[in-house]
Amino acid sequence: MKAKLFHKNFSLLIAGQASSLLGNGILDFAMSMYVLEKTGSAATYAGFLTASMIPTILLSPLGGILADRGNKRNIMAGLDFLAGLGVLMVAVFLREENSLAIICGLLIFESVLGAFETPAVQSCIPFMQRGENLVRANAVVIQINALSAFFSPILGSLVYTAFGLKPVMFAGVLCFFFTGGFECFIKIQNTGYREKVRENPLTVIKKDFKDSIRLISRERPAILKMLWVVSLVTFLIQGVCTVGFPYIIRNVLGLGAIYYGASESIVGLAAIAGGILAGLAASKITPENIHLIIGALGLFLIPPGILFLILGNPYKKYAALVLFSVAIQLAACGFSIFTTSLIQRLTPGNMVGKVSAYTSSITLCIQPLGQILYGFLFDCFSEEVAWILIGTGILLCVAGLMSKSFFASLKEFTEN
Repeated sequence: MKAKLFHKNFSLLIAGQASSLLGNGILDFAMSMYVLEKTGSAATYAGFLTASMIPTILLSPLGGILADRGNKRNIMAGLDFLAGLGVLMVAVFLREENSLAIICGLLIFESVLGAFETPAVQSCIPFMQRGENLVRANAVVIQINALSAFFSPILGSLVYTAFGLKPVMFAGVLCFFFTGGFECFIKIQNTGYREKVRENPLTVIKKDFKDSIRLISRERPAILKMLWVVSLVTFLIQGVCTVGFPYIIRNVLGLGAIYYGASESIVGLAAIAGGILAGLAASKITPENIHLIIGALGLFLIPPGILFLILGNPYKKYAALVLFSVAIQLAACGFSIFTTSLIQRLTPGNMVGKVSAYTSSITLCIQPLGQILYGFLFDCFSEEVAWILIGTGILLCVAGLMSKSFFASLKEFTEN
């Protein structure tokens, strides 16, 4: 009999994530608008965001250790209630003269909590789902993220424009409290560390860190290889898409903000569709097929590069770029879902939190590096953007071919 995907525990987790992501989304959007209006500087808010990323990168491994040793339900619910209380305190004490400092502090506070909550959430899913349902569950999580990314700016802009920053904060507080309430009713089997720990906490952290490093480097080296593959693809795709595509639309094609906004909305819808398609294809995609997704990402970058060389009309170039951006988004969603599921299958239950934390930290480090490199490339070779697209596409195709034998060797884990 086929296992049910949306059973009680998973439904509560997803409801909580939807509420939490919506609260975070509208809050982050409103704060960005507030800072931009108050300072007139995008660089100031970018500095805030950069500062807020550091706690997540540094503390995620510790969050992974806590997720594997502690009660996942209590960790998630406690952190969301704490997030709600933190935002409530900020809303109450926010004043015009101290607003920027408090907002910066709130972003850092959110980052610290996220470093502990994300591993806890990610480590729950393998305990709730098995086999094909694990892929479908990760696809649902991607869909929730995509829906939140699509609707949060819309809702945030409406509430912020009509009522200002504080009402948005109060709405965020409600979202976090709802999330904590949903999570209180989740039941997850505690595995891996049932014995009472009497050691010094620092000794425990050091031991768990060593155990997890030994796991990915010696006992399950396939996990480390997976992290390298994910890092390479993230580096290339984030760089060329996040930095390159907006630059091409605004600076190379000379099109207005409305065209960029339209492309972002279309790609956002593609992310939602990508999650749905990945869920439907859960039984068809096996590890030995993942290299094809990497190759597809490369193949979708080459045609717009070629078209940029032969087309003269900027609107035709724009249409080609948007069309293949949709294809890239669909493939990228599939890659993210299937590699996440595969890493979870490769990882023992008492290590899922730590490995998930390493994955998050590496991704957070790799993304800005790719964006910096491609920012430099597009600035220096603005007349040759076609060759940047073609070159990146070729690199991804080569990566797909080179990873074929590696992914084929992981077939045994599809039955877990």
